Amino acid sequence: MKRLFFIILIMCVAMLQAKENRWNVNGNHAVCWCTDKGELPYNDHIEMAGMRAAAVYYWGVDREKRFSMDRHLVFPMLRTIPNNTHASWMPRCDVDFLKGMTANKRLMSQQEVKQVIIDGTLHVSGIFKGDGNDFEVTRQFFPSTENAAVCEAYTIKNVGGKKATVLVPALRWVRTINKQDGTRGSYCLVARTEFTEDLKVALEPGESTSFHCSVQAFAVADEQETALDVERELANRKAFVEEVTEGRLQFSCPDKTIQTLFAMSKIRASESIFMTQNGLMHAPGGESYYAAMWCNDQAEYVNPFFPFLGYDKGNESAMTTWRCYLRLINPEYKFVPWSIICGGDDVFGPFDRGDAAMLAYGASRYCLERGDREIARQVWPLIEWCLEYCHRRLNKNGVVASEGDELEHRLPSGDANLCTSSLYYDALISSAYLLDELGAKGKQATYRKQAAELRQNIDRFFHWTVEGYDTYRYYEGNDVLRSWICIPLTMGIYDRAQGTLQAMFSPQLWTENGMLSQSGDKIFWDRSTLYGFRGAFAAGYADKALEYLKKFSTFRLLGEHVPYVVEAWPEGGQRHLSAESGLYCRIMTEGLLGFRPTGFRSFTLTPQMPTEWNEYSLGSIYACTDQPISIFVKRSAGGKLQVRIEKNGKTIKTLKVKPGETIKVG
Repeated sequence: MKRLFFIILIMCVAMLQAKENRWNVNGNHAVCWCTDKGELPYNDHIEMAGMRAAAVYYWGVDREKRFSMDRHLVFPMLRTIPNNTHASWMPRCDVDFLKGMTANKRLMSQQEVKQVIIDGTLHVSGIFKGDGNDFEVTRQFFPSTENAAVCEAYTIKNVGGKKATVLVPALRWVRTINKQDGTRGSYCLVARTEFTEDLKVALEPGESTSFHCSVQAFAVADEQETALDVERELANRKAFVEEVTEGRLQFSCPDKTIQTLFAMSKIRASESIFMTQNGLMHAPGGESYYAAMWCNDQAEYVNPFFPFLGYDKGNESAMTTWRCYLRLINPEYKFVPWSIICGGDDVFGPFDRGDAAMLAYGASRYCLERGDREIARQVWPLIEWCLEYCHRRLNKNGVVASEGDELEHRLPSGDANLCTSSLYYDALISSAYLLDELGAKGKQATYRKQAAELRQNIDRFFHWTVEGYDTYRYYEGNDVLRSWICIPLTMGIYDRAQGTLQAMFSPQLWTENGMLSQSGDKIFWDRSTLYGFRGAFAAGYADKALEYLKKFSTFRLLGEHVPYVVEAWPEGGQRHLSAESGLYCRIMTEGLLGFRPTGFRSFTLTPQMPTEWNEYSLGSIYACTDQPISIFVKRSAGGKLQVRIEKNGKTIKTLKVKPGETIKVG
């Protein structure tokens, strides 16, 4: 009986582990699921994007391991009526290009899926049965990098013991919307095989054949169907993935899950960039937000990441953000809108969310990291206006008043919230550094004085005991823990770090999905959890941060909804919004490594090292340098860390510091 009990216990543990880790790491930037692992049916969705199309692939495997696919497509420059924030044409297409496939004139059975791999594309492979022979079939789904299309590559291999003639029916499926529904008239969607007559091929045992399919869209009045070279499209997609994962900002650490999620986050952060009439625009995605930019998602979250990555299209999209918002600053100091929509031709945002603080924070950091004097001069009027706007909004308590925050009244934020003042504080510091580089005199001293006063006011006004924790209230009257109590830590304010960390990882806030947005609720938004990890590392709590980061990263990368961090739940159904992936990467650059720009060619580092690690590195960093640098951190004798900086493969500086000690570079 005792032996039976232990057998049952072991089986239960194994089942729990399988549920928690359905997926496995499969290389530097890939995850793999074998369908004999985890319960069935299994359904998930993943977003991918190119410059003129995005797709959210809703895919699944049923109990018999049969595959299904529903493509939710997005074409940001095919605008619908009314032309508002959500007006990208978003048709659905569930065409099965393998339907009707035969072997020796007998219909093949449904595919039994064996394996799914995500590596910047979606691979699905398995076995079809046909006329006594088995056929291994692999499908690969991905967006075009430049065209308004998504593409698919198929390979059929005869893994049976006899020759077979395989036939795949030619398919062309067309949908055209009414001209009254599009700003450019009718739009047409075409799903088609690359062959116009049935594909018929004889395969000896071991032989295979490949073919391609696509789904594309165009405006009927002034565009036409494109002859897509899907093989070239796949090469372009692979080249993009290779560039951002292997060639830029490589993070190496002992934890392969964290390292892989970092690499894959670079894909999602960098792909959601769309060509518009006003230039390249980074956009959140999520079947809602395209050809549009926000003060939080783009200006605050992801734009300051792109100089680290050195990705040209990312930097170009950031400049589009600054140029578009420069057009909106005004002498009356009326608040700027939350978002610039419709490819830059319209705006939205009926009240002040603290957007000027978001813009000033992101733009000032971006200009320092980019290290280009001319760019800084172009962007400076926007930063200066935003700082003055925030200064004029200081209330009687010396903190910045705003009508809301980035959650836009989904949760209460009072008349002045912790986020807005914290962002303004960091923006003042970065702007002072920026003026030093631009050769200005006088004003940077004012900014530094204002920052010092604001820091005192933040502590005086927001410091509070909430639910028994010595931390911050999010706004006056707030009596429950909020996830955004973490934000001072990301801005270098560590006065209440201990109590804040205890609150962040407390039973009241922490769940397997990270922090709840507020205790006692079920809502979570990954963005505040990602800020929280960054702040926990930066404040010197590396062991605690790593403990929870490991759990969170495993859940997001290898759990049931993969392979990226998400926006929120229940709102949006955990969409893979793009900028959040940039925030994941910033945990390592600004939290673990403590990289803080102080000039065009200077920065400080405050490296931390978790006890269970002995080393980590960040290679090919493009921020604050004329050529990419690599930084290696290694545990040294006497409890110190050895920090080595390389450029062009040569060591330019080696230092030994205590964990959490700040060093100046440049």
